[in-house]
Amino acid sequence: MKRIWAGLMAMSMVIGMTACGDETETEETTSETTTTTTAATVAINTATLNEEDQNTLDSVSDKLLDQELENKTIKWLAHYDINPSTSGQSESVALNLFKSKYEGNVEWYPTTWDTRYNDLSTYILGGEGIDFFPCDTAALPKGVISGMFQPVDDYIDINSELWQVNSSAMEIYNFAGKHYEFVTNVTAEQIVIYSKKTIEENGLEDPYEQWKNGEWNWDTFKASLMSYVDPDNDCYGLDGYWNEKAIYLSAGIPAIEAVDGTLTSNITNETLEKAMNFGSDLYNNGLMFDLALFDWAEQPQFMGEGKELFYIIGSWAITTDPATWSTKIDPEDLGIVPVPSPAGSPNYMAATLEGWCLCKGAANPDGVARFAECTILASQDEDAIAISDQKLRDDAHWSDELIQINKEINETARQYPVVDLATGVSTDVASLTTDGGAGVGLRAPFHGTDWATNRDEISAVIAMLVDEADQQIKALG
Repeated sequence: MKRIWAGLMAMSMVIGMTACGDETETEETTSETTTTTTAATVAINTATLNEEDQNTLDSVSDKLLDQELENKTIKWLAHYDINPSTSGQSESVALNLFKSKYEGNVEWYPTTWDTRYNDLSTYILGGEGIDFFPCDTAALPKGVISGMFQPVDDYIDINSELWQVNSSAMEIYNFAGKHYEFVTNVTAEQIVIYSKKTIEENGLEDPYEQWKNGEWNWDTFKASLMSYVDPDNDCYGLDGYWNEKAIYLSAGIPAIEAVDGTLTSNITNETLEKAMNFGSDLYNNGLMFDLALFDWAEQPQFMGEGKELFYIIGSWAITTDPATWSTKIDPEDLGIVPVPSPAGSPNYMAATLEGWCLCKGAANPDGVARFAECTILASQDEDAIAISDQKLRDDAHWSDELIQINKEINETARQYPVVDLATGVSTDVASLTTDGGAGVGLRAPFHGTDWATNRDEISAVIAMLVDEADQQIKALG
């Protein structure tokens, strides 16, 4: 009866384009209101590159495709701007390359996180010619089914040297033999942040040293939390509003994926069950931060106060001016490490496939493709990377050691990327897996619900919905 009820509930939901995610904005929740803050809350830095760096980039641009763009403007719809005028940071290397090589520019169409898909639909129906859109976790494949996005294959040479570095990652968004994202880079979606001072003062082993020695895994992660957590003395464990996803994907199996272009459900997979049981173990031992004690709001500032051991979030949260960091950790005290995987397994990692979806009816798809290639080059060319590294030193006050660790983490994500399509198939699937609340689906075991019971209630309905979505994609031809 529970399974039938779950199916009826799922089928009654309206398919839409809304989901939660963490991009370049953060939400600060209090008992009264929820506000959105961005890097623009600090002094805007619109500094240009010095002459030497500009000459370096001019030389780097020779590696890009020679093409005269008839239309030099690409239209960008998002809840944040790529241009530096509102981002609070200096101009990106990728944007600099696009301007110098192609005389290109990005025209920003502002929207909000909650209305971004509705606004995109309105622009597409109105023939505005919006060119590109952030490829967040809610975008694909339902954006293909709804007719919002088109394949990118006609505008790039996926077998070229420039695209080869990300060609395997692009297969993650291969639906029915067509690719639907310009993947410009692969990075860790989330990392573990910690205070070196807190680790040292509590006699714990440094997580990064454990990782370097091949000893950073679920077992050592749990052991550190067990040694530290003592809520009666204001010592809290693992914070982060979406840390469940980072942990279960560290086992290497997403709930939903595309295998050779076909959508597949892994809800009954044994490895996924192992990850869910680990989440239950963390919860049952009191190691997960109890949001209920603080009006259901995470408390990242506890990190800087020495009252919290680990905080899982995207590295974007610490690549702005340190004055904006919610963790309140001094840059010299900041420690970062990958989310651990099971002992003996590769360091699988929830990965962010950085890049963009190409909008249906795009006015300048060639321009977006060339900008994507500028972005790839900026993330791969040593001279371009050196300039980006200096930006981290200047903007975020990162040390050389921190910069190198972050590169090591992202390279691991490139080697072992895991992306869950659960939020991107449909609103129905998202509601049953990730977006239905703390006690539903993939989040449930991290909040005290037995996984086996929960899995049996939702697995058949999810399999049906995933197969339905796959058939819709293939019907598009």
